[in-house]
Amino acid sequence: MARIALDLAHAYRADPQQDSDYALLPLQMVFEDGGAYALLGPSGCGKTTMLNIISGLLQPSQGTVLFDGRDMTRATPQQRNIAQVFQFPVVYDTMTVAENLAFPLRNRNVPQAQIDQRVGQIAEMLEMSGQLQQRAANLSADAKQKISLGRGLVRPDVSAVLFDEPLTVIDPHLKWQLRRKLKQIHRELKLTLIYVTHDQVEALTFAEQVVVMTRGRAVQTGSAAALFERPRHTFVGNFIGSPGMNFLPAEAVGGVLRIAGRALPLPPGLPSGALKLGVRPEYLRLAAAEAAGALPFTADKLQDLGTHVMLTASAGGATGQVVKARLGPDAVLPQVGAPVWLQVLGTHTCFYRDEELVEVGT
Repeated sequence: MARIALDLAHAYRADPQQDSDYALLPLQMVFEDGGAYALLGPSGCGKTTMLNIISGLLQPSQGTVLFDGRDMTRATPQQRNIAQVFQFPVVYDTMTVAENLAFPLRNRNVPQAQIDQRVGQIAEMLEMSGQLQQRAANLSADAKQKISLGRGLVRPDVSAVLFDEPLTVIDPHLKWQLRRKLKQIHRELKLTLIYVTHDQVEALTFAEQVVVMTRGRAVQTGSAAALFERPRHTFVGNFIGSPGMNFLPAEAVGGVLRIAGRALPLPPGLPSGALKLGVRPEYLRLAAAEAAGALPFTADKLQDLGTHVMLTASAGGATGQVVKARLGPDAVLPQVGAPVWLQVLGTHTCFYRDEELVEVGT
């Protein structure tokens, strides 16, 4: 295992001149030895580019890749001792499950007793002990991807195991089981795992630290709680959560916070000027009319989702802002089309300038 430090940028075209020319904008990032990380973001944001640079399949156009302080920028995947699991299963159909799992170890002339022990351990973790003598050709796509996962995990001496959207072909009801298995394997084997996905559920349930990416930029790295409670960029607030964070244009001026033509109390430490107020649907609460920190809306839609009711409401005036509030099943619900007051200021409210979080009260 290794501590991996990146200080680099990458462009697929020569002589990049502007941000849009880069697949990865300049970044500095560290993956600690033994950590479980996820690279999360939409398609085309640079996740796989970063993964391929870490593995050695791609050299960065500028900067360095360090493994435990050693410059590995131009080292091959073999020299880096990396294991990589790809989106679609790569297995040898003519081999048995056991032979597939043992293949990386046999290539390194590991003694047979150690191969048998390690293959048995990984097969048990993946719940494939009863299939070790089956031919891979006769297995489902789900089982083949489990073999591919196992081959990535079977070597105990790897610097890191890299996963490039490995659950894409897995049946949806099995994804949760495999994520749970990967977490268990990480706890037991203490491997450095880096997992690429566009699925926030996969990222937040698997990783200890999630790197949220957009347009070639890593905008925030943090735990699931940090990304949810204090998104440091509006993209993170919108991307994390279902639905994402509500945003309202605001202006701090003359000692008050003006939103949708109304004056609200100005939170301590908030700088003057144009801002965005961000509040998650979970923290948007029904309030009494004219309550401090509340705004008037019109109730547009109510959706009973069993555990909660999702209220969609719109602000009047020129803003035309639409917000969503997640209300408990015991809440006194407004009628559709009726006015409703929602508490937008509170301990969980965030403020943004130029899409970046403004620290308030410091």
